[in-house]
Amino acid sequence: MPYVHPIKDYYEELWERLPAGLTPPGYETRREFLLGEAKPGDRALDLGCGDGDFTAELVAAGAVPVGVEIAQAAIERARTKHPGLDFRLAPVDGPLPLEDNSFELVWSSEVIEHVADTARWLSEVRRVLTQGGRLLLTTPDHPRLHRLALAVRGFERHFEPRGDHLRFYTRRSLRELLADFGFDELSIEGAGGFPLARTTLLASARR
Repeated sequence: MPYVHPIKDYYEELWERLPAGLTPPGYETRREFLLGEAKPGDRALDLGCGDGDFTAELVAAGAVPVGVEIAQAAIERARTKHPGLDFRLAPVDGPLPLEDNSFELVWSSEVIEHVADTARWLSEVRRVLTQGGRLLLTTPDHPRLHRLALAVRGFERHFEPRGDHLRFYTRRSLRELLADFGFDELSIEGAGGFPLARTTLLASARR
């Protein structure tokens, strides 16, 4: 029997059973963030493209996107939903199937928290970005009030050992991580929820 990577196997099963037509949490907030940054003519990578909806949004913004996923089931769903767009399968723990300096924009929404090897992932993002290219990412926020609430009543539920969130970011930790990998012109804002308990981080950075 051929070896199947457990992470790949998990996401194949997830995409096979996930109902079609679901609207992801915070979709409109994330869409507004992306469309506020994408420029006509940008060569854009939708890294962790899922069913391809953001890839299609990039097309509508005038960009020239490629969508990449690790699950064949997700790629097939994206190709069915958005025929004619460029979707590609990537290995779970290998390099992206893309040339160096290929993109002016990398968009990765609600992905980085699922990545086991963050150092390799960010190194690959830098590799495929052009000099001066922009990284846009979103990830769940863990502001101080949220962390306090977790400590009091929700630790086990939030940090479920069988869950698919492997990393948990605050504004400070995400900023430090991106700076450590040579990104600058960092902007990280909270969105969703209310001012002291934002639910989503919206980050932009330049290579």
